[in-house]
Amino acid sequence: MHITANFDAGNIDIINMENKKDIQLAIRPDVGDEFFQWFNFRLSGEIGEQYVLNVVNAGEASYVAGWENYQAVASYDREYWFRLPTTYKDGKLTIVADLECDTIQIAYFAPYSYERHQDLLAAVQTHSLVTLEHLGETLDKRDLTLVKIGNGDSSSEVNKRNIWITARQHPGETMAEWLVEGLLYSLLDEDNATAKMLLEKANFYIVPNMNPDGSVRGHLRTNAAGTNLNREWSDPSLEKSPEVFHVINKMETTGVDLFYDVHGDEALPYVFLAGSQGTPSYNDRLARLRDRFSDVLKMASADFQSEYGYDIDAPGKANMTVATNWVAERFDCLANTLEMPFKDNNNLPDADMGWSPERSIKLGEASLMAMLAVVDELS
Repeated sequence: MHITANFDAGNIDIINMENKKDIQLAIRPDVGDEFFQWFNFRLSGEIGEQYVLNVVNAGEASYVAGWENYQAVASYDREYWFRLPTTYKDGKLTIVADLECDTIQIAYFAPYSYERHQDLLAAVQTHSLVTLEHLGETLDKRDLTLVKIGNGDSSSEVNKRNIWITARQHPGETMAEWLVEGLLYSLLDEDNATAKMLLEKANFYIVPNMNPDGSVRGHLRTNAAGTNLNREWSDPSLEKSPEVFHVINKMETTGVDLFYDVHGDEALPYVFLAGSQGTPSYNDRLARLRDRFSDVLKMASADFQSEYGYDIDAPGKANMTVATNWVAERFDCLANTLEMPFKDNNNLPDADMGWSPERSIKLGEASLMAMLAVVDELS
């Protein structure tokens, strides 16, 4: 028997593995020790044998409510991810794996590797409307890359809107980049009428991975400095949050008419939006745009709903360090955070896969319909 997390986005510490029916593991915290919940490791053993893995520090994780009705994901080929029997009791998360191949990979959610991220950038840059722009370096000297799609305002009669999409401020929320993958490929599909019309009306600025350092390190929420990027937007710095610093600098040159920040939620088993209702300048125009966006997204994807979500901030009480709130206020634009579950969507449960990369991809495709529904009203 062998367990390793010594690979891209790997995270687990081995406490004791003498007994295959009581393998004791611990999740390694992010830098700074404030957050942990993401795990990702490989188990090698004997085909046909059952292995019981106990994550002994699960009760100290960042979002203990996230373990309720949660099932870990696993894969033999790193393409198809399914759920394993998982229980949480007395501070311990227990995962049961019956091996069908020599090695199984087990994770908090289906990983989106740094290599796949590079493959995505390489694939989309071959499209005639795509330009890759290097925004700057992260603290670990990785590239922060912007995918620009569109040809700008080609004539005085054209006044294109500027749509910004960001994902994986919190690196463990890998469903966010799965969604962006689906959105990108759909947007660049020349047979997609919705995409073609959108690109006539808007330029897209997409950061598929805002936090490549945290992604590779196997973090849940922070970058290489232990900084939660989604609390840095009011005052980013090159020392703590260069990722946000560079994105804001670019936004200032392009302007923002619609902002879509993609995330995952550990506890809530639904897909939902969190808007900017609590910002000082929120107004009736933005409320109408938000309602329109939400209504069309519900029609475009049965996975999306508006009944369950976060409490709405009181007027003027929004946390202005959060991306959606800061961007909405700075650019007087429609801004939303999209949240997807780590567990399953309770409205449309899937016993085998739960919420999955495939469903995230489809939601990315559906998001274009909601964007088209509001693009003419953006200003």
